[in-house]
Amino acid sequence: MNDPVNRTMLLVDIEKFSDRDDVEQAFLRRMLYDVVDRTMERAGIDETLRLRADQGDSVMEFIDPNVPVPQVLRSVISELPAQLKAVNRMASRAAQMRLRTVVASGFIALDERGIWVGGDLNHACRLLDADLLRAALRERPGDVALCVSQSVWTGIVRHHHLGIPAEEFHEVTLASKNGPLPAWLLGPVPVSGQTAPSPGAAGPAPTPVPDASGERPGPAGGTEAGPSGGGSASTSASAPAPAAPPPAGIHFTGGAPAFGGSLVMGNQHGVSGGRVDGDVVMGSVGGPARPGRTPDGHAPADGSPDQHAPSPDDRQPPGTGEAGPR
Repeated sequence: MNDPVNRTMLLVDIEKFSDRDDVEQAFLRRMLYDVVDRTMERAGIDETLRLRADQGDSVMEFIDPNVPVPQVLRSVISELPAQLKAVNRMASRAAQMRLRTVVASGFIALDERGIWVGGDLNHACRLLDADLLRAALRERPGDVALCVSQSVWTGIVRHHHLGIPAEEFHEVTLASKNGPLPAWLLGPVPVSGQTAPSPGAAGPAPTPVPDASGERPGPAGGTEAGPSGGGSASTSASAPAPAAPPPAGIHFTGGAPAFGGSLVMGNQHGVSGGRVDGDVVMGSVGGPARPGRTPDGHAPADGSPDQHAPSPDDRQPPGTGEAGPR
């Protein structure tokens, strides 16, 4: 392997390249080479001052250190989008392309098989493949998304060189398989790339939910007036807590509940067990009067017999195992 050399690295990748068929991919590769070549030529960077590595859907340019890095950046910021727009306006929708780009610097070396290697190059490739950079291109109307490494920001961008809008770069942290990577993104940070607050971080207070009385819990355990406007915090704070709900069951609050004839089981009052025929009427006072009965459920005062009472002949003889109401 050769000794490492210092280079400015320009990485350009086609968005959704694998979604195209073979014919479209071949066309896009040619167009990508043309766009990058014209961008470098318009920036005054001679072909002899750069080396190229083909990555299929992307291309890597290793530019001689004698070429000023601001010159490379200006060409990527202004000339590359212009050249890409000129190509896309003449191409069909299937042949149009959008590009993710990275400008970084560092040391690279050429191994025995003619492949460029190095830790700084690996870092730049991870920036190019980061989800945040993909989201930035996906969420913006333009056709180019640019990210620069921390070293390029520190040494070049932050010094406001001519044609390099430092105020439009935003510091971001990109996720990778080797951990978080600091970088600087040109343009707005995508919504999907915003960092979620940590569990311990203070967030906005939750909106109080009004209770049944129309009041909301206050910040110190009291209440605030709800939409109805009634009550105050001091009055509501001293109000007794609501009673616990009654246990599950059947509760009668008046009226005259009537049940059709059925089997009576469990604890019984006034029934000695067995099957009860006819209607069982409870709490008949105030309810509809049964035929032959007064509204309170008793026999008439004149002593007339209840028309619905069973006759002695209809009663079951003792010992049959069934008993009627006593």
